[in-house]
Amino acid sequence: QVQLVESGGGLVQNGGSLRLSCTASGSIFSTNTMGWYRQAPGKQRELVAFITRGGGPNYVESVKGRFTISRDRAKNTVYLQMNNLKPEDTAVYYCNALQSPIAWGQGTQVTVSS
Repeated sequence: QVQLVESGGGLVQNGGSLRLSCTASGSIFSTNTMGWYRQAPGKQRELVAFITRGGGPNYVESVKGRFTISRDRAKNTVYLQMNNLKPEDTAVYYCNALQSPIAWGQGTQVTVSS
């Protein structure tokens, strides 16, 4: 069974940076468009960025110019570089396949202090 493991979260100040990683035990990354999602307290999970099988990145408007999604096929890893973080970015961040999601991982907490 493929498992997703997110890491790299933490506590940063307004304007800080973090790099999140998502690894998988199987070949999910090579056959799927992969997305990074986040869920803030009391809110629904939302997609913030995704990267296609061909490597094309896409972002929601609120993170454009600040977040960068990338993938390393050899390492079965998807990254989310987050710069100029804002308090509203505070959430638990998850990764998963867009079209055929599997069981969610535990996520990684990102907290941005003002």
